[in-house]
Amino acid sequence: MHTFFEIDTVDEEPVAESTVNVALRLKTMARIQPYRRAVVYPAARDANGRVTYSHLTFRQLDRESDCFARGLEAVGIRRGTRTILMVRPSLELFALTYAMLKLGAVFVMVDPGMGVRRMLACLRESRAQAMIGVPVAHALRTLCPKYFKGVKTAVTIGRRWFWRGPTLKEIRPLPWQPYRVADTAADDMAAILFTTGSTGAAKGAVYTHGVFDAQVRLIQSQFHISPDEVDLPTFPLFSLFDPALGMTAVIPDMDPTRPARVDPQKVIEAVVNQGVTNMFASPALLNTVGRFGKANGIKLPSLKRVISAGAPAAPANIAQFATMLNEDAEIHTGYGATEAMPVSSFGSKEILSETAARTAQGFGMCVGRPVQEIDARIIGISDDPIPEWSESLMVDDGEIGEIVVSGPIVTQRYFQRPREDALSKIREQDRTWHRMGDLGWQDSKGRIWFCGRKSHRVVSPHGTLFTIPCEAIFNNHPAVFRSALVGLGQPPRQRPVICIELDPDQRNVNLDTLTKELMDLAAGHVLTEKIDTLLFHNAFPVDIRHNSKIFREKLADWAEKKLG
Repeated sequence: MHTFFEIDTVDEEPVAESTVNVALRLKTMARIQPYRRAVVYPAARDANGRVTYSHLTFRQLDRESDCFARGLEAVGIRRGTRTILMVRPSLELFALTYAMLKLGAVFVMVDPGMGVRRMLACLRESRAQAMIGVPVAHALRTLCPKYFKGVKTAVTIGRRWFWRGPTLKEIRPLPWQPYRVADTAADDMAAILFTTGSTGAAKGAVYTHGVFDAQVRLIQSQFHISPDEVDLPTFPLFSLFDPALGMTAVIPDMDPTRPARVDPQKVIEAVVNQGVTNMFASPALLNTVGRFGKANGIKLPSLKRVISAGAPAAPANIAQFATMLNEDAEIHTGYGATEAMPVSSFGSKEILSETAARTAQGFGMCVGRPVQEIDARIIGISDDPIPEWSESLMVDDGEIGEIVVSGPIVTQRYFQRPREDALSKIREQDRTWHRMGDLGWQDSKGRIWFCGRKSHRVVSPHGTLFTIPCEAIFNNHPAVFRSALVGLGQPPRQRPVICIELDPDQRNVNLDTLTKELMDLAAGHVLTEKIDTLLFHNAFPVDIRHNSKIFREKLADWAEKKLG
């Protein structure tokens, strides 16, 4: 990555007052704090494990993205061009993302951790017209051309192998000249971000410039983030708007598709050496780092907050990580989805002092109150489309139903998926309700209690069982790392089966004795008294992105075969 040494100032052409574009926030930060670090990257480690960092200041990032925007425009990537971005977490990823925003081009992002076959299906569905990627990504494009039929412009980051097209270095013009940000409106498409498809086909959520801008605004307000903070985002997508918030983003030295296998010492080293104040961690990473930190008596005094999302974080997991934090620091569990984030947030102090005990009793996982500007409701459970909103859809307070949300961060549609739009969106005059696909209830304090995915509920002859409440009963046993409720057969005559993954330190436990203890636990609670089948599984299949969402469909298939 090149750097800039010009100290002259150049007048930039003003944009229209009606423009909505997160790239304008970067330009503001580049003007307010030009010499603060915007992005920090672990460039190398020596034989002793000492790391060397490279970085871009806010001014450099703004100018680098200007150069990339100008270069991409010259090779045919313009406003509205759907462009696949397959770039590893790096300085280039940040500069390219803001270049795309400045262009008004539409970037397409797919998590490579979902597997090559599913990733290729998503890329074909995006009907992209251009692609910017590392050599391995372009090798895939060249060897599997039917998935990239519409791609006419291909830019390689690094060295070209056996394909044509410019490299990023070749298209970057010098000297720097300011690039005028496209006059994008709030409703203009900015990106297509694909879901993990953990409970079905991966779908491309259409993000507008208005949704991105609202996310930046609500995140800053919800967590009281100040421009002098330093973030360690262990999930790349959550880091891209750090510069718009004025935060320094420290790219962690880890494989972002394997958070459960992260080296905790590298995470702790980054927090300590870079003075990290904010950190995103999936529950799996929270557990791995927290377990190591607690065992070694490690303290992280610079951290003000930790935000965990992607799957429910168990109270025990939160308490374990909290041992490394100062008393005034807090762990926030965020709730949301690719189609709508953030929806709600909940602090660890309230979790550990108030709701954790109820979670252990089977009330569900409390995910807090909706963030400002977000309206959340609970409606009756249905697997059918709901074309229009009606107050009659809502259930009584305390009753478990579907969670639906509306607000400025809610995406309005999927990319060319009208059937999924019909199943997931409810229209109400000038706004849209998104059906989260989750079940829960709302208490008298306005807090949402998550009870599991709608598609994972088990409808048996004895009634409907919900995953999170039932699993909590079994998770109370110290030998259990996690449990998963699955249903065999078809509703309404499904057979409930509980699958158990043992804690790593309990692998030598007597399974006959443990089975009796767990079934006694089940029999003693009204939620689980009808569950009479238990299976032990060595390691649950989980999502790649967060290593936390359990693939219960795969477990159900396994259980069916196991039981014949």
